[in-house]
Amino acid sequence: MAARKEIDGSASVPEFYGKELRFKREEAGLTLERLVDGSFYGVTYLSEIERGERRMPLDLARHVDRVLKTDGFFARRCEDVRKARRKGHAPYFERVLEAEKHAQSIVQWSPTVFPGLLQTGPYARAVIRAERMPELPEETDEKVTARLARAQLFETNHKTPEYWAVLHESLLRLLILPPEQMAQQLDHIAALIKHDRIVTQILPWNAGAHALMLGNAMILDFTDAPPLVYMEGQHHGNTIDDPALVKQYRRSYDLLRAAALPPEASLAMIEDAAEDYRNGAQPVRLERRRLA
Repeated sequence: MAARKEIDGSASVPEFYGKELRFKREEAGLTLERLVDGSFYGVTYLSEIERGERRMPLDLARHVDRVLKTDGFFARRCEDVRKARRKGHAPYFERVLEAEKHAQSIVQWSPTVFPGLLQTGPYARAVIRAERMPELPEETDEKVTARLARAQLFETNHKTPEYWAVLHESLLRLLILPPEQMAQQLDHIAALIKHDRIVTQILPWNAGAHALMLGNAMILDFTDAPPLVYMEGQHHGNTIDDPALVKQYRRSYDLLRAAALPPEASLAMIEDAAEDYRNGAQPVRLERRRLA
């Protein structure tokens, strides 16, 4: 069982919800074990909800209301908590946002953009603003803040999942920021590698045909739940938990990883690219030619 943590109900909607849940449970004289008895959930899951670290599923909320006789309060409010937890993220990303905090390992293939977990603020802002969405500046700020908050997974005081990313070499030379900020983005990734927070491999531009050429993929493994695969398009995301499909994606990722450079060589390539940006060396640009 997780150690008891004092909950600051003013910190966020999930923590307010969790604090009220703990208060009602203790007021009724029930342990965590007694409250989850008869549901499909475990003690750790409920404890994490009380600490504001995990969302409340509707079926569990209804079970809690029935046991605590709270007149449907927790069922009515669990959707508010879900919305608050995904603030700044698209609704289709909610399942992954929750899952990556509890993953034992995460592997990711990102051929066209640095993964959100690895982005700096300026890089995230550039990617978000590229869509020219009709939104207020504070709405963009909210999205950037939410994306950066995900990287708390790699802080030393958190339980860190094993994270392995394969990136296409073209990302190192895709100049979407001023050179100094591009150098900072690459320095950020290099620092995570050197502090043993992540493992990264670069797929060379001339690697030829390779697995997962048709899109991106994130595979999440857990100690207490089946694995998931997540793929994302510009305005949609798809989560897959079918065991046979997950197995196929894992095999494809293994083939991709085998085609990429070793981690040491990949780190050297990232650091060299960052140094080039600092020294004013510009990426090679393709000349625009008029078509006859």
